[in-house]
Amino acid sequence: MFQQLSERLGQTLKSIRGQGRLSEDNIKKALKDVRQSLLEADVAVDVVQEFTAKVKRRALGREVAKSLNPGQVFIKIVKAELTELMGEKCEELNLAAQPPAVILMAGLQGSGKTTSSAKLARWLKEQRKKKVLLVSTDVYRPAAMQQLETLAKELEVECFPAEPSQKPVDIAKRALEVAKKQAYDVLIVDTAGRLHIDSEMMGEIKSLHQSVNPVETLFVVDSMTGQDAANTAKAFHDVLPLTGVILTKADGDARGGAALSIRQITGKPIKFLGVGEKTDALEAFHPDRMASRILGMGDVLGLIEGIEQKVDREKSQELAKKVMSGKGFSLEDFAEQLKQMSNMGSISSLLDKMPGMGNIPEAARNKINDKMFVRMTAIISSMTKKERRNPDLINGSRKRRIALGSGVEVQEVNKLLKQFDQMQKVMKKMGKGGFGKMLRGMGGMAGMKNMMPPGFQ
Repeated sequence: MFQQLSERLGQTLKSIRGQGRLSEDNIKKALKDVRQSLLEADVAVDVVQEFTAKVKRRALGREVAKSLNPGQVFIKIVKAELTELMGEKCEELNLAAQPPAVILMAGLQGSGKTTSSAKLARWLKEQRKKKVLLVSTDVYRPAAMQQLETLAKELEVECFPAEPSQKPVDIAKRALEVAKKQAYDVLIVDTAGRLHIDSEMMGEIKSLHQSVNPVETLFVVDSMTGQDAANTAKAFHDVLPLTGVILTKADGDARGGAALSIRQITGKPIKFLGVGEKTDALEAFHPDRMASRILGMGDVLGLIEGIEQKVDREKSQELAKKVMSGKGFSLEDFAEQLKQMSNMGSISSLLDKMPGMGNIPEAARNKINDKMFVRMTAIISSMTKKERRNPDLINGSRKRRIALGSGVEVQEVNKLLKQFDQMQKVMKKMGKGGFGKMLRGMGGMAGMKNMMPPGFQ
């Protein structure tokens, strides 16, 4: 997310960072570039004008004039204003209600409501230890109810059974009664979407809202629609008391206009980001961390949280002990590290959180993606156990067999072996000390740079 904006802003702020003195002229030039960058990111014009006016007012004030490093202070101001623009702090879900706390999901068709409902159920179950009941009131879209039931089964979360022949309000009321009787903490109501906003749709969802009286009414919207997402959210908020927003497909949005416009236009906070297709690909939205990512500073706290939640600590510690004892690092260990990284979500989201990665050119970023890691895993899986433990055995004929078995070219096998060789060297250095604690704490992720294609290293 924000790759294009990060790249443009990075260039602008780099030119001002080393300035010993900031004048009205160079501030004006920098803000012109910032304004252009935001408009290209599809941020609403009114939002851009207000943002740049605030930055200019602070940049020309005493805060910068008295600083020994005015360029750094200017960047600090931009970061602070970006944070305020997106809401200043992480807005928690309000579950302070007599159980069950009802969460109503609203949005247009195709925005990702059903998947987001399942993701939110998983998040509540794993992060807040809540007993969750899901229910679909979408009686229009074919197989909508079956989709939610399938996702619920996968997550081991209960889903209230309903039929398309029933009325949405009746389904929601009966689900609420069951949730009360069976002591559920949270009831998530997935609603029907439409291809556009219409009076019939709004009338139905208003009736649903009145019948279940939710503590949270979350608007689910595709971030890739840019400022249109903010405008649609406002149209919903005009007839429905929204309490927050879930931005979906954030990992595929290189611009970020929606994230920077929604709070300002609707007055409602972004509460979650959908950052991938997996059911665990839902992140609480932290404006300060997102501002850091936009400016190429990464999100170290988010990265650490992801490692703590999704990396198998036991396996990571076993690997650390093995490396520290000098027993080496095999292709089997390499494959395990790829798996651990995959568990942390999409590679794009992971890179955004790593300091310095936000300013890497888009062409270079495109060389690394989730498919690349799938291919790497397939190549290792096509090797024999003996080859995985002793890569020196892999000659030309073995490479051809491995390439054929994994559906790739021989060059990709060569590339993986080269990357593995680099990773081995890193692990040997770690084994001698110095980085041992880092390896134990981060599950071997420190060697990730050596797995990246040319242009990243």
